[in-house]
Amino acid sequence: MEISKKGIDFIKGFEGCKLVAYRDIAGVWTIGFGHTLGVSPTDHITYDDALKLLREDLRVYEKCINKSVKVELTQYEFDALVSFCFNVGCGAFQNSTLLRFLNAKDFKNASDEFKRWIFCNKKACQGLYNRRVKERNLFITGEYN
Repeated sequence: MEISKKGIDFIKGFEGCKLVAYRDIAGVWTIGFGHTLGVSPTDHITYDDALKLLREDLRVYEKCINKSVKVELTQYEFDALVSFCFNVGCGAFQNSTLLRFLNAKDFKNASDEFKRWIFCNKKACQGLYNRRVKERNLFITGEYN
């Protein structure tokens, strides 16, 4: 599967777009729509570059989900998982209880796992909480808002 346009827009809504490198909440150098790989403090990009980087980044997480998830997903479930995985990383997703529940076809408990991923530097983060609520809602209802 591939992420939908609605899914991409969903992620863009969380990430925002910054064309100059900045440190995210975890202190990681970031640019564009949450791109972190190889970012230096002096980096500047164009909006088109940011879109290209986002698409390249999302391909990594699409592959991660396609490889890890052994059950059939709807498009909106897949999009919610791409958003989640983009934020927490493939390794964390692959080792998560969320994935274990999902592959056991326990969608209810899998959806409840989203709300456990709200910590940054061992502290609950309101922004991550808000994101997880929306990802969980998308995963359950298919509503991209």
